[in-house]
Amino acid sequence: MNLTPAFFISIIIEYWYFFLIPIVIAFFKTPLFKGFIGEVIINIASTLFLDKNKYHLIKNVTLPTEDGTTQIDHIIVSKYGIFVVETKNMKGWIFGNERQKMWTQTIFKHKTKFQNPLHQNYKHVKTLESALNIESEKIFSVIVFVGDATFKTSMPANINYPRGYINFIKSKNEILLSDDETKETIRVIEFGRFERSFKTNREHVKHVKNIVEEKQNGQICPKCGSAMVLRLSKKGVNAGNQFWGCSQFPKCRVTLKYSKKE
Repeated sequence: MNLTPAFFISIIIEYWYFFLIPIVIAFFKTPLFKGFIGEVIINIASTLFLDKNKYHLIKNVTLPTEDGTTQIDHIIVSKYGIFVVETKNMKGWIFGNERQKMWTQTIFKHKTKFQNPLHQNYKHVKTLESALNIESEKIFSVIVFVGDATFKTSMPANINYPRGYINFIKSKNEILLSDDETKETIRVIEFGRFERSFKTNREHVKHVKNIVEEKQNGQICPKCGSAMVLRLSKKGVNAGNQFWGCSQFPKCRVTLKYSKKE
């Protein structure tokens, strides 16, 4: 058999779909795709169950802040208030409450800490409140979990699954904005947002990555470049000691020693 470059090229051309399959599977597991699916679910739920004549949906809004940008998954404007929606596409058991800084995701025996989504959405709410120059009582923070996540602790009404999210919005029936105020709110948001583009998203992701690196004291995984997360060893001779573990575990199992002087 003549194993020339031309031979391998012909094989790739003939069986290109075999090479594409692992790429597609890998993409389906990325945070980008999960975020996209989460947005699609919320878009569908909002379109099907919220009256378009009463609720105006604005998707993927990037707004300027003093230190860079903030990106809001969905904003729903109505005469009943403005709903700032943060979408979380997660699976496993979710533990947390309103006051905790970090929540816990449990998948079998593996536990991962993540930021309280209410705290995460707080910046979104305050940025929008400032941009609109509007009273805080007219803006509502809403967190929606899509995927196979199950709440294992009691959650407030504004943290829910897609159906519960719709019910929460519909539960607000006091008129807070006039028709003119509603139209002006939509105009200000559309005028003040950055253009929806790959460049805008890339720059925002870079900004968020810089913030994560600062919060993690600059601890970056030497293997995959992801942020390192402070974890607690529960077994072995190091039980009770803290260590840095890659945030991409179990895909990446790199660990680093932790010093309290850091």
